[in-house]
Amino acid sequence: MNLLILGGTIVTSEKKEVSDILIENGKITDIGNNLTPSKETTIIDAKGKLVLPGGIDPHVHMSLPTLSGYSSDDFLSGSKAALFGGTTTLLDFVTPRRKQSLTDALEERKKEAKNALTDYSFHVSPVEWRETTEQEIKDCIRSGVTSFKVYLAYKKTVGLNDQDFIKALQTVGKNGGMVTVHCELGDEIELLRDKFFSEHHTEPEFHALSRPPIFEADAVKKAIELAKESHCPLYIVHVSAKESLKHIKEAQKNGQEVFAETCPQYILLDDTRYKGDFNETGPYVMSPPLRKKEDNESLWKAIAEGIIKTIGTDHCPFNIKQKEAGIKDFRKIPNGAGGVEHRLALLYTYGVLTNKISLNKWVDLISTQPAKIFGLYPNKGEIAIGSDADIVIWNPDSKKTISSKTFHQNCDSDIYEGFKTTGSSEYVITHGKIIIEKGKMARIQTPGKFLKR
Repeated sequence: MNLLILGGTIVTSEKKEVSDILIENGKITDIGNNLTPSKETTIIDAKGKLVLPGGIDPHVHMSLPTLSGYSSDDFLSGSKAALFGGTTTLLDFVTPRRKQSLTDALEERKKEAKNALTDYSFHVSPVEWRETTEQEIKDCIRSGVTSFKVYLAYKKTVGLNDQDFIKALQTVGKNGGMVTVHCELGDEIELLRDKFFSEHHTEPEFHALSRPPIFEADAVKKAIELAKESHCPLYIVHVSAKESLKHIKEAQKNGQEVFAETCPQYILLDDTRYKGDFNETGPYVMSPPLRKKEDNESLWKAIAEGIIKTIGTDHCPFNIKQKEAGIKDFRKIPNGAGGVEHRLALLYTYGVLTNKISLNKWVDLISTQPAKIFGLYPNKGEIAIGSDADIVIWNPDSKKTISSKTFHQNCDSDIYEGFKTTGSSEYVITHGKIIIEKGKMARIQTPGKFLKR
């Protein structure tokens, strides 16, 4: 299918201009005024609309196994929700079983993702260090997966101790990759969790209290220091605490390659959500937890200043029934919430329209920076001749109210329930094909592609 997008306002990370876009064979082939289509070209009138590169969510968890079952979105339902929200590429995770090689786990995960409707790639997680791990990391990088997720929390399951974390940093750094890191002090958290439970504190509120911001900030400081010593680029996921920002800002000022991500929940929600009965509070149990309003404000400031480079969602929804596994013990509540469908609209409404960020910064956060940081640019994250035709035509006047009754993710609750948004994706185009048109998905759906980076 060839497409001609007429008269839209193209918005990239650096410019805004009214122009036409010609798409042929899945690529952008021309940008200009008064472009002439062939007879076989479909024309979309985009006058009065914004035209932007498809969103890239650098942090999602589809089909994540937990003791309460898999997260409620698989790759099909989760990618469908992503597309309706204007996201055309997902970066998920590979979490091997103990004693399983990273490369075998990667191949398994590719098979699980084969029905995704978006393009996709992965971050691979070393969950232990074995004699073969160094070679497995090299093999992953050769196969086009260049980022590796380390958890400093969850020491009993997937977390690494400091000695193995250093080995991961050194190996990834010298082989040209990047380490992404979940920064919380796992040992200290476990002690506090058990202490609260022993004192008969079982409610979701104590999930948040057992993970104070200082545990995040101290882990951020440690990760930055160890990455510097190991000469490894570092990407800190889901930054939630204002105390973490000073360490990130200082490292960046000193020229260290440190990138920071936050999520919509950490700039739009706060810890008052943990007050109430379980059905009201359980959906907000995630790690790190929601913080104070002053943390929200500090994160917005860091976004505007460029300290925070990307906005992911950490999309990992669970149904209420699954959350109820921890109704008598907050330690057993599966951590996570959905959001992949809402990211662009929330940031547009509560960022662009409130003058916290510009249109260009919006596109940079949700598409261009993830593409650049994770080796997808300029095929992704850009509107330019030769780039993939992953394009969102954004209606800036559309008004909606977020509701679990109308969203597309596979979950029975929504942490943004009742949020009013302005702006939505009217058309979503992937590889030159119209996938979403005015709120409806195309009847013929083509699976996405695994992206080598």
